[in-house]
Amino acid sequence: MTTPPRRRDARSGAAAALAATTLLLGACSGGAGGSGGDGPTDAAASAEPVEGGDLRFAITVDSRCIDPQQVGNNDAIAVARQTVASLTAQDPESGEIVPWLAESWEVGDDASSYTFHLRDDAVYADGTPIDAASVKTNFDTIVALGATASLGSQYLVGYEGTTVVDERTVTVDFAAPSAQFLQASSTFSLGLLSPASATLTPEERCAGDYVGSGPFAVESYTQDQEVVLSKVDGYAWGSAANDHTGEAYLDTVTFQVIPEASVRAGSLQSGQIDATAAINPVDQAQFDGNGFWLEQRANPGVAYQLFPNESSPLASDEAVRVAISKGIDRQQIVDTVLTERDQAASGVLSHSTPLFESLADDLAYDPQGAEQLLDDAGWAVGDDGIREKDGQRLSTTVTFWQDPAPLELVQQQLRQIGVDLQLQHVEIAESTAIKADGDFDFDYYNLTRSDPDVLRTVFSANARNINKRAPEEVDDLLDRSAAATDPAAREELVTAASRLLIEHGHAIPVYELSTTIAAAEHVHGLTFEGSSRLDFYDAWVDAS
Repeated sequence: MTTPPRRRDARSGAAAALAATTLLLGACSGGAGGSGGDGPTDAAASAEPVEGGDLRFAITVDSRCIDPQQVGNNDAIAVARQTVASLTAQDPESGEIVPWLAESWEVGDDASSYTFHLRDDAVYADGTPIDAASVKTNFDTIVALGATASLGSQYLVGYEGTTVVDERTVTVDFAAPSAQFLQASSTFSLGLLSPASATLTPEERCAGDYVGSGPFAVESYTQDQEVVLSKVDGYAWGSAANDHTGEAYLDTVTFQVIPEASVRAGSLQSGQIDATAAINPVDQAQFDGNGFWLEQRANPGVAYQLFPNESSPLASDEAVRVAISKGIDRQQIVDTVLTERDQAASGVLSHSTPLFESLADDLAYDPQGAEQLLDDAGWAVGDDGIREKDGQRLSTTVTFWQDPAPLELVQQQLRQIGVDLQLQHVEIAESTAIKADGDFDFDYYNLTRSDPDVLRTVFSANARNINKRAPEEVDDLLDRSAAATDPAAREELVTAASRLLIEHGHAIPVYELSTTIAAAEHVHGLTFEGSSRLDFYDAWVDAS
């Protein structure tokens, strides 16, 4: 399979690459686009970009690392994504994989081998050519980082090596079919760093000492305060998913760390910052017009959900797991604590994930069905309304670090069917440690990725195995989906696996994570890339 020669104007390259990528990505049943939002006005969107200026953007936390190949926190990703280009890009509207540093590629018949042909004019920010040897250095380094490269190392599972065919041609081989890799090549996690960066320690790279390949470079990083990125002079290799190909319009982007939600909202209202993606739902209405705009997009990948640790006593009971799922009124959560732009989970995957198929009927609110399941399993209602069995109360704990509001409502809903869900709200670092130790009843998070293989990565008993369970039928489906090169066959496998995960209570989806940009009306072109990560490359600000 070969991509057509690269060259296009604006987004027309997506159509040019369609035939080359349909084999692995396929059509998006639910659409790969956004979940709504007003966005800038038509007049503003059609205005001529202005070069220069600084865009001040608020983030919520400093995770102490901005290395693209190591980060996993959304705020850190917002910074890191701007500093690296990738071999390919994913068009946010169509979901198609389109050219970036690679102008064409071929995929082996069984998707275990990928050959990329690099453009000949791209360089790293230090002037080093982006050639085949540097691609090999990057992928070898990511594999060597192992779990430190938490996302990239997952995309390179089964990696056998990279072969430098010639200066502009590189072949990446896997021990088994890896249908997900073409989309992986578009992610920031496999974004390219100068070969000199491979000699740095992980700590040095986290501190921003690395040299990237993207439209911006790290100018300064003051921990817990701000990160300043400056545009790369001479950058001329924008992706086929962007609206221009030359240098970034902005001179600098300043990411300010503002932990308090009220302070972020006040800073945007007063003009101390220009934009943020961290406005609380209750505060969004004041930025819907009135000199501001909102743009929202559902994050593709695994929706926010409860993950049962099935090695724990209560979560090992399928009746309990399925009853909990049936006892959650997902739409009430959206209507009560989120916004009208948000969506209840209608599957294990978000609807913006390629090859998504709705399983909303399997997730229908059914408290009577939940109660019947628990009755049949011997869980009798106690004097305080909480069920008991053999002297044990039906009380379990979910560990999380995110906004507690959705889970507080889940807690209330489950109490109505006799389940006592205790909430353990911890810091991110503690949550990570608890998860690593397996010392939890239910975990709670989402995982963003614009490829359905994220399902296998998280749930397969042969991969992360978040459920701590023995292999079963669903794992065969997930493994087969990783090897499927026909999009229709792959979608069928992914949908069947999703349905089994829900039927057996291995997955308890709640709602879809979405990212909402709130910005002043003088901000233009700030948008989302294919994985709903923020993209500042086309962004610009009014001179006034």
